[in-house]
Amino acid sequence: MAGSAQPPETVAAGGGGPDGGSLSGGGEAFGDRSLSQGLSVLVGLALCVTMLGLGCAVELGQLGQQLRRPVGLLLALLGQFVAMPLLAFLLALIFALDEVAAVAVLLCGCCPGGNLSNLMSVLVDGDMNLSIIMTASSTLLALFLMPLCLWVYSRHWINTALVRLLPLGAVSLTLGSTLLPIGLGVLIRYRHPRAADLLVKISLWSLLVTLVILFILTGTMLGPDLMAHIPASVYAIAVLMPLAGYALGYGLATVFKMPPHCRRTVSLETGCQNVQLCTAILKLTFPPELIGSMYMFPLLYALFQSAEAGLFVLVYKMYGRDSYKQDTLGEEEDTDISYKKLKEEEVADTSYGTVTMEEHNSAEMELTQTAL
Repeated sequence: MAGSAQPPETVAAGGGGPDGGSLSGGGEAFGDRSLSQGLSVLVGLALCVTMLGLGCAVELGQLGQQLRRPVGLLLALLGQFVAMPLLAFLLALIFALDEVAAVAVLLCGCCPGGNLSNLMSVLVDGDMNLSIIMTASSTLLALFLMPLCLWVYSRHWINTALVRLLPLGAVSLTLGSTLLPIGLGVLIRYRHPRAADLLVKISLWSLLVTLVILFILTGTMLGPDLMAHIPASVYAIAVLMPLAGYALGYGLATVFKMPPHCRRTVSLETGCQNVQLCTAILKLTFPPELIGSMYMFPLLYALFQSAEAGLFVLVYKMYGRDSYKQDTLGEEEDTDISYKKLKEEEVADTSYGTVTMEEHNSAEMELTQTAL
């Protein structure tokens, strides 16, 4: 029964993982009221700016086209709420995580796509419209599907106090609060396109600045104990999860027989999670002494997803860009070949029925022989 669950203080003190609860260590530092409130305000503002930028990137005309041909919506559904939650669940089982770490990993896996994918899609010559539609639609779908995925995949740890206290209502409330800045961004895009472009750039820069600030503040709060409280298995998942997400996205787009630039886009959209939303939910809905150092998991995920996406872009710039240019040049060469053929046909048409010098001489010789 839920009433038999231990209080959060007991869970954080010693009931966590196989090593006696070290996974939730560092909770004392997060329990500092002033620091905790300061981080809450920072995370809330960063989430609002991110969602505002996402809304500013959506055009109603493109949205209508995608709804008439909902391939992007379907890919967002399959990638963000089928592939990634299942991947997070399997990794939590394979690495035998305790309930604190498992909930942090599941929460990150169930999040919608993040704005980082939009920037990376531009760098790999992807389909920007598809990228934006997938990010926006997965964010809206998350309002219903993210709590459902969390409820389904947390059943394995249902007998633990943390999962019994899993605040699905608070998660839904946090997701619902993102609709206001998204709607405001769509309205700004509709009425003031230039201001919307500026806000999109600001939101992308705020993503980088916020992550850096959170790393610095969290590292200062936890100090040298941070490395000791986060086991190697969590670092391994933070490395493997985005990498596997990129591979799953590319495979999913291949199944749908999409062109190469769309495959790159879907790959990035699937592996890049909205870590600002994940951080906000962990910070705003869980007691700091309960979640402890696992508050750092979305930040670790953000670090490795950015590094791996950067490698993806680097490899594409070094090798894939040449094939992209060749494909473009190939289309131009086909046009040139057609033009040359057309010119040859024109030359043939103009020479038809004319008498060359050799034909004229041979005709005169035949006439001379006939006269003789």
